[in-house]
Parts: sequence; C-alpha cells; structure tokens
Amino acid sequence: MSVQPPNWDTLRADFPILAQQVHGHPLVYLDNAATSQKPRAVLEAMDQFYRRDNSNVHRGIHELSRRSTEAFEAARERTASFLNAREPAEIVFTRGTTEAINLVAYAWGARHVHAGDTILLTEMEHHSNIVPWQLLAARSGAKLAYAPITGDDGLLDLRGLDNLFDSTVKIFAFTHVSNTLGTVNPVADLCARARRRGIVTLVDAAQSAGHRPVDVAEIGCDFLAFSGHKLCGPTGSGVLYGRRERLDDMPPFQGGGDMISNVDYFQSSWKEIPHKFEAGTPDIAAAAGLRAALDYIGAVGCDNIARHDEELAALALEKLSRLPGIRLFGPRQGHAGVVSFLLRDIHAHDVVTVADQFGVALRGGHHCNQPLMKRLGVESTARASFYFYNTAAEVDRLAEVLLEIQKFFAA
Repeated sequence: MSVQPPNWDTLRADFPILAQQVHGHPLVYLDNAATSQKPRAVLEAMDQFYRRDNSNVHRGIHELSRRSTEAFEAARERTASFLNAREPAEIVFTRGTTEAINLVAYAWGARHVHAGDTILLTEMEHHSNIVPWQLLAARSGAKLAYAPITGDDGLLDLRGLDNLFDSTVKIFAFTHVSNTLGTVNPVADLCARARRRGIVTLVDAAQSAGHRPVDVAEIGCDFLAFSGHKLCGPTGSGVLYGRRERLDDMPPFQGGGDMISNVDYFQSSWKEIPHKFEAGTPDIAAAAGLRAALDYIGAVGCDNIARHDEELAALALEKLSRLPGIRLFGPRQGHAGVVSFLLRDIHAHDVVTVADQFGVALRGGHHCNQPLMKRLGVESTARASFYFYNTAAEVDRLAEVLLEIQKFFAA
C-alpha cells in the first residue's frame, strides 16, 4: 500500500513566522542551513515549561523540580529513540554541535591523542569541526590531515581515503552533509572503513539530523553531534551521542554542580554518564523544546523530509542553471537541500542584500567554511537552503529575484 506524503501546505501553517512580509514582500525564508524556523508545538512546549514547571533539575524534591527533571530526562529518552541509540545514557545535552565537538576534542582527545598522532578531517568541514581539532593538535603535538574533495562537484575523493588511514590516525571526524556543497557523505561506509583500522569516528550531523534519517546503529560511529535549532528546535540546544564505552573512558569536560558524586576540599568524584558531562544548570526549557521538535519531525517523517529537500534542491539547480553567468557548487545528483552559487561580477553579499529587499532570505559569505572556499578558489558564495515548509513556488521566486539582481547590476 502506498503511503501518502504529508500535506506540506498544512505543515507550513504550523510556522507563524512564515506568514509575515519583509520589505513589502511575502517572506521567502531560504536560510535553513543557518537555523530553521519553529512550529507552534515547540513554542508552546517552552512556554508551558516556564509558565507551569520551571524549576531546577535533579537536585530538588519538590513537585516543580520533579516535573522539570521528568521533562528533561524525557527529552533525553526521546533523543535516544530519535537516533536509535542503545540507551539514554549515551545522549549528552550540549548547547549545540560546536560544544559537542569541543567536548570530544577536549575530554576524549586529552586522553587519547598525543604527539605524533594524526587527526583526520575532510576538506569540506565547517569551522566547528576544524578549530577544536586544531586546538587539540596544538596542545598535544598531533598533526592534522585532510581527505580531499574532487572539485566543484563537492564529492569526497574516496579513492585514496584508505591510504590516509595509517597507523598514526586516532580519530576521523567528518560531516554527514556539507553546509555549503549539499554533499551527502556515505557515513556508514566511512565509519566502517575507519573501524576496521581501529580509528575512532565522529560525525557532524548538524545538517542531516532532522533532514534525513540518522541512525547511529546503522552508521556505526563512535560519536555524533547535532544542533536542535537546525531541526525546528530552540537555539542553545544540542546533542552529543557517544558510545557508552567511549563516554565512560572520558574525563569530565567542565566541573561544577550536578556533575559530581562527592566533593571535598581537595578532590572530587563524578557521576556516571551522561551527567558527568553536564555541569551546572542546563537549559531545561530548550530540552523541552527539543523534545517537541523531535516529536514533530518524527510525525512528518525524516524520509519524507529528505525527499522533499532533495526535490527542491534539484528544482533550484535546474532553475538557476538557466541563469547566465552563474556558477553552481556541489553535486548535480543526490544533492541535499543546500544550493550555493555565485553570479558573475556580483559579490555574494550584494546578492543577499538585494534579495532581502524582495523578501528573500539567503545567506552570503564563507559559511564557516573558509578552508573549503580557498579550495574552491573563491572568497564566498551565496546560499539557498531548504526545509520541508519551503515550496516549489518559492524556488521560482528565488530564480526570478536572481534574474532581477542580474539586470540591476548590469544596468
């Protein structure tokens, strides 16, 4: 029996922000790779927490604290289910992908990466998956190496990858979906190749979680990180998944309240995972919002969202390729919902500035991908990124506006 796809128009109506006008034009929000919009269910979950349940977690025994703790740990359980983790204890709450990767680089890296070791990344990584490893390399004396991409098509060059897995490589950290190129990397295959050589893996899922199925059991990674705000959740919410055996082996990332078992004046002991990595009062409202976002995304279906994103990206590539003097980046097939481009003789910032006057929200710049920009021989790109509440009509509007921009700068 065929399954009917969601009613995308009905879902779009769940996002109040999309109903507005910007500079006298209907808003066309195409900056989802930076952050997604939030449905009413998420807004209401956070509002409900602050109106009814607000209290600190874990340490209180009164009713509000019990409710807050229950909501916080329910969010952890929902996240574990969303990722198909073996148990909720493998889920550590962070402020986002950046903090999650820094946690691994600091806590796991301090114990396992030493002088002469290699940290392997790829040429398409976001700064969040480069800078923490640079800091670790500077502290430890390890070196960095990068798996290359093939060019403007933005594919990872898999032919020589196994040759990079020498005996010095301790960790391979790589993105699932490139935030500039829209490339979808074969993460399960990459993890399997690394695992056969005893190399630990970390997957940056900031652009994939909530956009396509992300199953840590199928992927086979040691660590995986994502940000809630890119999948309809609140800002300041993030997740680090780690295999229990990895997390158990790591020292704390930060010290303070709630992560301790016992403290005296000269030494302390820590709680079990995941709590030993969650010092201080967490963003409980954000956890409630994240749980609501995961419930919402789960009801829509990540398979459905992936198909929708890819269809809009394919349509955008088709429409934009007809424009004169445009350079498109990333693969032509199997493209995630991110399309980066340059218009000849028009700076990306000018494209985004003028598009905004037509109500079209794009992103322009290096997208926290400065090394990748240098690899591509450019300083910046303009970027349109899609989510399930975007429409084919908005892709048409994007193409119309870009043509108007070309005419404006040609005048």
